[in-house]
Amino acid sequence: MFSEINAKIVEVQGELRKATKYRVQLADYEQELETIEMTISQLHRQLESEKKDVTRLERVTLTNLLATLAGTKNEKLSKEKQELVVAQHKLAEAEKTKREIDDEMLVIRNKLFELKSTDNEYQQLLLQKEEMIKESSSSESLKILELSEQEGAVNTHLKELKEAIDAGNLVKSALKEAIDSLGKAGGWGTVDLLGGGFISDMIKHQHIDDAERNVHRAQTRMRQFQKELLDVQQQADVEINISGMLKFADFFFDGLIADFLVKDKINKATHEIEYQYKQVNDILAKLNKQYMEHKNHLETVQKEKQEIIQSL
Repeated sequence: MFSEINAKIVEVQGELRKATKYRVQLADYEQELETIEMTISQLHRQLESEKKDVTRLERVTLTNLLATLAGTKNEKLSKEKQELVVAQHKLAEAEKTKREIDDEMLVIRNKLFELKSTDNEYQQLLLQKEEMIKESSSSESLKILELSEQEGAVNTHLKELKEAIDAGNLVKSALKEAIDSLGKAGGWGTVDLLGGGFISDMIKHQHIDDAERNVHRAQTRMRQFQKELLDVQQQADVEINISGMLKFADFFFDGLIADFLVKDKINKATHEIEYQYKQVNDILAKLNKQYMEHKNHLETVQKEKQEIIQSL
């Protein structure tokens, strides 16, 4: 009878742990949403300003005529149009990120709704367990109960570690794909320096586009990884520093249009992404170490519990 109610309690404790995890993640997403909404507002204002600059330079005015005669107007207009395209691109990326955050928050809210009655169920089970303990006079039964509780707690933490490890491996995969794409773009950048022309330029841009998609995917997965780490690092005996990691792609999107036509900028981006890859890899090494330690502890608890059961 003890084993049945304890199994049920362990199961409900896992559900309660999920609810706590989801609330922490939701609060963090809410802060991110506030930040990205401010960013979008700023980018809208910047975009309007860039549009006005382009329109002003395109109008026929005495100043523009003089600038044309001096050979500077086209240069200025080209620069303003470039800045306009960059602003449009950054806004599109920010809005895409906001949609992803909104979607993740909706998923978490739905999960919390499904768990809303769990706390009441847990309290009822504790009352039943308390009555059973009062009626029990077997020290072996109480020891089995204690070990079962330890087993449930360790199993729950193993599951949380596994979720964080899986999320981190997805980040690594996307970063690796971005590095590969930039490596290909860098190769075609060398061809450009040797006079590769239109075809090499087009191929290089395709690889940069691929890298951009992979970087955005990595940033999305980094966000999910970070949410898993919020839960794990409170219990894992490791120091995990993820400050700034969600910002790593900002420089990429800022310089994509204006600067990535130059080979050394591609190399700089590659080095930055390789650094982020190493950071994620270091965190995963710590998580995997913790996972094996907890797994060994679980085997010890299970073995002790089994020995007691066999002795009865």
